[in-house]
Amino acid sequence: MPTITSLPRIVVNCITANCITANCITGCALLAVAPFAAAATFNVEQTEAHGHWQSLVLALGDERHFRAVETHSYSDATLSLNTTQGVCDLPWLEMRVTLEQQQGESRAVNLVPTRLRIDEQPIIDTMAEFITERGDDGFYAHFYLSEIQTLIDDMRQGEQLFIGFDQEALEPWYMTFSLEGADGAIGRMQSLCEESPPHAS
Repeated sequence: MPTITSLPRIVVNCITANCITANCITGCALLAVAPFAAAATFNVEQTEAHGHWQSLVLALGDERHFRAVETHSYSDATLSLNTTQGVCDLPWLEMRVTLEQQQGESRAVNLVPTRLRIDEQPIIDTMAEFITERGDDGFYAHFYLSEIQTLIDDMRQGEQLFIGFDQEALEPWYMTFSLEGADGAIGRMQSLCEESPPHAS
């Protein structure tokens, strides 16, 4: 499997320019290389390795989130599947890229046409929302997926997940994440969530 060790230059200008259209991701730059950090205010607990994936708990007081995350393919980007206690049937897929500095505000930066594909399965056409969080050095992509359970099932059986972000006239920005260990990580994430009591509001 080819390993991509550097990411295309297509992110930072979008964030600094407050752009909101699909063509604004053209020419942006990814600057920093940093290890995965779950969230600045959450404690990482019960981490377990599963090949190229990990499963873990993000805890803050009585609040719990559960994550299966791929940290192998890139030094400055991760792909994760996430659930929250009490709503384990509403998982979401997220990609995080580490930036040069902490962001000054929380906002949606852009909405971009995106394609997902697992191995030789049919391509999934969707949209990805690019988001920054105040005080966080991460740049996030959240994916709109109506059939996420089908995607999860394919992730648990597949070898690679391909993502292509549209750049209009330019070639799409492609990323490839390993699915080695995804089955075990996702299974443990789901079990941890289902075993966790609902959070008292």
